Amino acid sequence: MQTFRLHHPNDIKLTDIEESATAIGFFDGLHRGHQSVIDEMSRIAEEKGLKKAVMTFDPHPSVVLNPKQQRTTYVTPLDVKLDMLEKKGIDYCFIIHFSSSFASLDPDYFVQEYIIGSRINTLIAGFDFTYGYKGRGNINTLADYDEFTVRVIDKCECSGSEAKISTTKIREDLSEGNIQDVNDALGRTYSVSGLVVQGEKRGRTIGFPTANIESEYRYFLPRNGVYAVTLRLNNEGTLLKGVCNVGVKPTFHDSAVKPSIEVHLFDFDRSIYGESVTVYWHEFIRDEKKFNGIEELVAQITKDKDTAETLLSEVSLSEPAV
Repeated sequence: MQTFRLHHPNDIKLTDIEESATAIGFFDGLHRGHQSVIDEMSRIAEEKGLKKAVMTFDPHPSVVLNPKQQRTTYVTPLDVKLDMLEKKGIDYCFIIHFSSSFASLDPDYFVQEYIIGSRINTLIAGFDFTYGYKGRGNINTLADYDEFTVRVIDKCECSGSEAKISTTKIREDLSEGNIQDVNDALGRTYSVSGLVVQGEKRGRTIGFPTANIESEYRYFLPRNGVYAVTLRLNNEGTLLKGVCNVGVKPTFHDSAVKPSIEVHLFDFDRSIYGESVTVYWHEFIRDEKKFNGIEELVAQITKDKDTAETLLSEVSLSEPAV
């Protein structure tokens, strides 16, 4: 996959690339709604003999447009998103740097410089896509241009609901521990990748050694609590079952401590410090809480482990957790 990083003012001229069908959007999460846009793009590209492309933005527009609610953590950080797109067979990825100057562009200038200027033959977008200064450009204004055609994708609904699948809703569900809703919207198991690092090693002293995982990117983490998870050792592909605590470990720390990710793996006693791993969240078990001493903590962890083993009993370790 060729990646083109575009800025404003744009000093990259893409006159030598082939024409493409291009899906446009921020695509954080690459959830089922995003996938419907990208799948339609792929279908059109194959039908017309065009390159398959995605146009996205970095950072999230809220960093510029809504500082009180800016998103600096992501369901799929940029590098993760690019890896997923490459695996989907995308030929080109246009990454536009979203800055104050870019946000102030006249809608027509954006189209001329970045859509037509990127040799886009067909543009595929969600029904609510907007662009240009104050979002004054939309699907209807895109249809005014003769240089390319536009394909609009209707909203993708949550299972059992008419509500639109959205990254905002996924983030809300992660904040509430609604992991099954998150995984349904994503069409895969929510995951976070990172490295196993040295921790406080307190778990091993109470019979529950844990892998302390430092995430590689700025992920939006699930709410503090205990979860049934699987963990993949990325270098060897081994998938393991476990119980995970996300949070500050209030029995030992106050709330000012940075949240950590710790996974106790079932029937596993190898040292995996420095290993690249991916944690897959399957089920929320309970909120994090402060215990009155080690015995009470151990008793609860034992219950959590039993619960996680039951919840994961149908999860196959021979198939990807995606």
